[in-house]
Amino acid sequence: MIAFLKGRLVHLDPTHVVIDVNGVGYHANISLQTYSDIKEQENISLFTHLSIREDAHVLFGFSGEAEKKLFQQLVSVSGVGPSTAIVMLSYMNSNELKTAIVREDAAALQSIKGIGGKTAQRVIIELKDKLKKETWEDSQPVISVGPHNTLRKEALSALLTLGLPKAAAEKSVDAVLKKSGNTITLEDLVKQSLKNA
Repeated sequence: MIAFLKGRLVHLDPTHVVIDVNGVGYHANISLQTYSDIKEQENISLFTHLSIREDAHVLFGFSGEAEKKLFQQLVSVSGVGPSTAIVMLSYMNSNELKTAIVREDAAALQSIKGIGGKTAQRVIIELKDKLKKETWEDSQPVISVGPHNTLRKEALSALLTLGLPKAAAEKSVDAVLKKSGNTITLEDLVKQSLKNA
């Protein structure tokens, strides 16, 4: 099992990274939380989870151990796979997600793309008591955005990866950008676009 990766950030995308570790490039899928945490760094360290399927070995990276732990708790729930867990962690930060589960807020969980009523209830039933025992902290930096071109492109890339049709993604991103003015983080843009789509 690969517990973590430490190396030079070669490629950064809202949904994945490539890290050069002593000449070997590792591709790891990430959430918008992790993207936000590492985007200003050149040398990074990511906690990892290796998902082994019949057709592929997929590596997931996390900027903090708390996010990795929450990811592993989510995938332990029947009906929640690694891709769904990453979408959940991209849609809400760890704090928001834990709060929704502990407060049994099924409606908040169902607002996440791909999470239906049964899955939301299963997540709450299986994780509520575990999460109540834990404490957590999370903070999100807000960046000021000048031209929207790069931000728009990255948001569209993330939305397409998360399964939105291109036309719907473009329409939603443009609507959010129009409303938001000049200050919005990439993760907020993607979250709001997901809600509007």
